[in-house]
Amino acid sequence: MNAVTPVLEAYDLTRHYTVKESAFSETKILKAVNGVSFALQPGRTLAVVGESGCGKSTLARLLTLIEAPTQGTFSVNGVNADITDKAQVKSLRSSIQMIFQDPYGSLNPRKKVGTILEEPLIINTNLTRAEREEAARAMMAKVGLRPEYYNRYPHMFSGGQRQRIAIARALMLQPGVIIADEPVSALDVSIQAQVLNLLMDLQEEFNLAYLFISHDLSVVRHLANDVLVMYLGRPAEQGPKEIVFDNPLHPYTRGLLASTPRVNPDDRLERVELRGELPSPLNPPPGCAFHRRCPFAQDKCAQERPEPREIQGRAVSCHFAGEV
Repeated sequence: MNAVTPVLEAYDLTRHYTVKESAFSETKILKAVNGVSFALQPGRTLAVVGESGCGKSTLARLLTLIEAPTQGTFSVNGVNADITDKAQVKSLRSSIQMIFQDPYGSLNPRKKVGTILEEPLIINTNLTRAEREEAARAMMAKVGLRPEYYNRYPHMFSGGQRQRIAIARALMLQPGVIIADEPVSALDVSIQAQVLNLLMDLQEEFNLAYLFISHDLSVVRHLANDVLVMYLGRPAEQGPKEIVFDNPLHPYTRGLLASTPRVNPDDRLERVELRGELPSPLNPPPGCAFHRRCPFAQDKCAQERPEPREIQGRAVSCHFAGEV
């Protein structure tokens, strides 16, 4: 049986920025994303997790063709993405859409819901006005929005309803990949579960691939198939959700999971304290970027950067993974 072709695949994806802290300071290189690789299959969810500043949202901007990578490549449905090719960018953007974190800021307040949903079709298809309205109303029904909402403005809806509108807009072009950047973090907890269940139902119906960006590990446990833990722009640990969650090997992953509240005492991990704060990406520590916060760090960690290596069914960037 032939292996399924990844709908989204990245190799050594990198994004660096040239930054000056002041008019008289030296130019520095900010390595926002620094060597990320993965393959995402149809119908599966890859969760990207890590603290603020680890490069999650920059990765989303690269994959949605908003910015060009400094180096590395990625492909959508087997087609290598080239942001300088405008025709290709327009074509690929139909295959990969984004759901933003803020349902209040991502919708145009001056346009009615029907117009918001039809806009992608106006730009990318030759459908008639009647066909666009029919498609928009059908998608509203898919995401649980009532027919009379078609002629209403975004300010007339709650946060959860607005996020349903945003989800419907992302699906209008029938993409194969959805990049979801913290899509439920701005919602009430009671509404989060409804939106997450909707996303899972839509994934099953349309065989969607999700790249789900989150800092909430309880949400990731509910939704993801695979997990990519990032630290200062680089993968720390990467593998199937069950393996990473049940037996995390990187001290950073262990620290993140140990800080997640769990009701059952048997499910609680041994506490790994994450000392200090995330270092500045403009001045990262030498060697392993995590070594100054790691309770298991040794001399080698301060001198030599660990490269990802396969251990117990996942990739880990740690010199002593599995030993401590």
